[in-house]
Amino acid sequence: MSLMTTKEIMEIIPHRQPFLLIDTIEELEPGVRAVAKKCVSYNEPYFAGHFPEEPVMPGVLIVEALAQTGAVALLSQPEFKGKTAYFGAIQSAKFKKKVMPGDVLILETEIVKRKGPVGLGNAKAYVDGKLAVQAELTFAIGT
Repeated sequence: MSLMTTKEIMEIIPHRQPFLLIDTIEELEPGVRAVAKKCVSYNEPYFAGHFPEEPVMPGVLIVEALAQTGAVALLSQPEFKGKTAYFGAIQSAKFKKKVMPGDVLILETEIVKRKGPVGLGNAKAYVDGKLAVQAELTFAIGT
């Protein structure tokens, strides 16, 4: 059973369809880490053009899903209620495995450093227990 549904996620972060890229939150330690799940469906709008003969989830959208997971971790703290977490930087992104329709992405983002409204997260995405994407993400919390 998930800890948080899509509806509850939308109470924390401002993303909406078609750009909300996480389905559920499976684990949450506010301000520390979050684990999300994304069931990748062939009906995702980007598969029509990326790539019709071999549909692959764009790496940049996997990184965005990791960022949304980190945003839930940060914005679930009472002090940041109603705020938005923006990208400050993406470092050391590595793409290790294709993500395709039918895959279930497990997205883990841990906030490893925070100073005021800026945080640094270590983010990893897995399919079937295998690392698909990893990156360091910098967040800036705004209004």
